[in-house]
Amino acid sequence: MKSSIRLSPLISDGMVIQRNSDVKIWGSAKRDDSISLSFKNQTYFTKTDEHGNWEIMLSNLKHGGPYDMVIETSNESVTIKDILVGDVWLLGGQSNMELPISRTLDLYENEVKEANNKYIRQFSVPQKHSFDAPLDEIDQGEWIKVTPTHVLEFSAVGYFFAKEIYKEYKIPVGLIHTAVGGTPAEAWIKEESLNKFVRFKEEFIKCKSEVYVNEIKNKDERLQHEWYSRLNQKDPGLKGVCWYEKRYDDTNWDTINMPNSFKNTEIGDLKGTIWLRKKIHIPNHLMGKDLKMYLGTLVDGDETYFNGVKIGETGYRYPPRRYIIPKEIVNEGENIITVRLIITENTGEFIEDMPYYIEDESLPLSGTWQYKVGAITESAPSMTFFNYKPVGMYNGMIHPLRNFCINGVLWYQGESNTGNPFDYKELFTQVINDWRETFKEPELPFYYVQLANFMEGNLEPVKSEWAYLRDQQRQVLDVRNTGMAVIIDVGQANDLHPQDKETVGKRLALIAKSKTYGDKLVYSGPLYEKMEIINSKVHLYFKHIGSGLIKNGESLNQFTICGEDHVFVKAKAKIEDNKVIVYHETISDPIAVRYAWGDNPIGANLYNKEGLPASPFSTHDFGI
Repeated sequence: MKSSIRLSPLISDGMVIQRNSDVKIWGSAKRDDSISLSFKNQTYFTKTDEHGNWEIMLSNLKHGGPYDMVIETSNESVTIKDILVGDVWLLGGQSNMELPISRTLDLYENEVKEANNKYIRQFSVPQKHSFDAPLDEIDQGEWIKVTPTHVLEFSAVGYFFAKEIYKEYKIPVGLIHTAVGGTPAEAWIKEESLNKFVRFKEEFIKCKSEVYVNEIKNKDERLQHEWYSRLNQKDPGLKGVCWYEKRYDDTNWDTINMPNSFKNTEIGDLKGTIWLRKKIHIPNHLMGKDLKMYLGTLVDGDETYFNGVKIGETGYRYPPRRYIIPKEIVNEGENIITVRLIITENTGEFIEDMPYYIEDESLPLSGTWQYKVGAITESAPSMTFFNYKPVGMYNGMIHPLRNFCINGVLWYQGESNTGNPFDYKELFTQVINDWRETFKEPELPFYYVQLANFMEGNLEPVKSEWAYLRDQQRQVLDVRNTGMAVIIDVGQANDLHPQDKETVGKRLALIAKSKTYGDKLVYSGPLYEKMEIINSKVHLYFKHIGSGLIKNGESLNQFTICGEDHVFVKAKAKIEDNKVIVYHETISDPIAVRYAWGDNPIGANLYNKEGLPASPFSTHDFGI
């Protein structure tokens, strides 16, 4: 018989509840029924209302556990097991916060093998948008512990943050994971906040129609299905003796050096399929075991075969290709790797400076490949991602959590707003205000990550939407009880999702250690405070200099300066008395300075002695 006691999936076995706070436990049962809740040798009583709803408040719980909680009605009981009392942090943002440990195994494979901590747990909120109204409750989810298996599902940033906090304080840590790849900031604000951002209103109003949303989804799915069907029908590599079969004769195929971008070849900007094959010799000592293939990162999608057997496929460009070759299909001596590269919208590419080998670099996959064009077609139809639309993710994933007490928010987002970065400060500030209102905590800690360095590096002054957004993020520090982790030294030019999430988690943990846990430590790199012009030179003053400013290298890099013409040029810079003095011999009346202004400002090297990098900044808002 189904129980009449209904609880949020958050209130379930293995949950972590917030210490030293008012913690609400809520649910529903039969109306006008008696409810008792027993926890930590205390029993609490209430009654359900006319709708069957009830709530009980627990106060000032000390950290510890595990404990059981028993909830009873007049004729039923439910036991929630293995509860910890500790600190609960909500993880928000987009893909770099969402990125699981499983995507970082090139760096952290040994970390995973040894991961085992029952005091660190994660709850992943189902990814769901809602436009008509905020959802009242989430409908599924479970708490998982850090084990070698489950840790693969953890947000990598969240895991390394929690690991650092637990190591320092031995307080259980719960992570509530809400981050969704690709989402812009406007997806995470309340509907009423759109009055401040009228450019989103029209789109949001359309999305409030369920008929409209379903029509678009169905149309997109149909067009995508038709495109792939046409592609497969046109592809000669899938007819007769298929081009992925070991016995296929590729003698007459052309050759190409990989990794490479096809824009540098006669293939050019082709859309469709390119087939690539490579012979690889497997030595005797590797026989009898599964082998790991590191196939870099490919643009856009791939189907990869080994000796005619599919060993993996990935539908889009970003994930690293890490495929297991079963030992049963490995031959001593010659073997054939075949990649069917599916180019949907970008220029086809094996991205450079990624790992390409089997097991280790003694079996490289870089070098000469044979190739043949398969099907040529138009670009794949674009998809409408409703997760990216205004308000939807707030309604679907944040509002339903409002009753669950949290310690603070960790946020990593901004990449999807770089196309229009000019009001990001206002947008992100609205996210903070809306979430604080939702959780009824006006001082709720909000610690966030500034965008990493990415794309082609710059040594000369450039325009940069990424730099502008970073500066907007820096200015959000004006909002009370916020903190920003600077990671301008952690990114990768060729990867939107850099694997080093340990540094990110640790820098967020530094902020929390200082601002939440009260430790006296340096938690931030230098932050621009003010400027002063003296004798044609700009004197820059900084907060968070720690033990003092230093340059990580022979000379300070990535400072630029401009006069009345607003044309920035490379400047000379030096540290004096914990100030940075910036100048250029041809500019007698400087008016502004920028630091690390670029998508990927190579060699930006202003730090404090504690090893934390200075935030990029512009002293004046002259646009990108």
